[in-house]
Amino acid sequence: MEQDQIEALRHTLLSLKREIEQLKSTSSEASGTVALDQSKVGRLSRMDALQAQQMAQETARRRQLHLQKIDGALRRMEADNYGYCFICGEEISAARLSFDPAGTRCIECMDN
Repeated sequence: MEQDQIEALRHTLLSLKREIEQLKSTSSEASGTVALDQSKVGRLSRMDALQAQQMAQETARRRQLHLQKIDGALRRMEADNYGYCFICGEEISAARLSFDPAGTRCIECMDN
């Protein structure tokens, strides 16, 4: 892969990282503790709040996982081993990396 393609993907990864970190900071209150006082909140409303809390926590977990993948891709770029499949060691196609710049597997190894 050419250096200008890698730089374009680095820019994309950094942009994704900033976006995820902004979302992470703005949605942190949604995954907080739900008040269980039935005198203030009805049972169904409390169940809705608990469901919303669980969804927010899962979203936060997925964002954290995505951030880890982005950081890993940026580290591989710094170490000059970005764009190679973790499984077979072959170069990952540019089209695949443009779809998922943090990808660690070629399309053949993803299918297996």
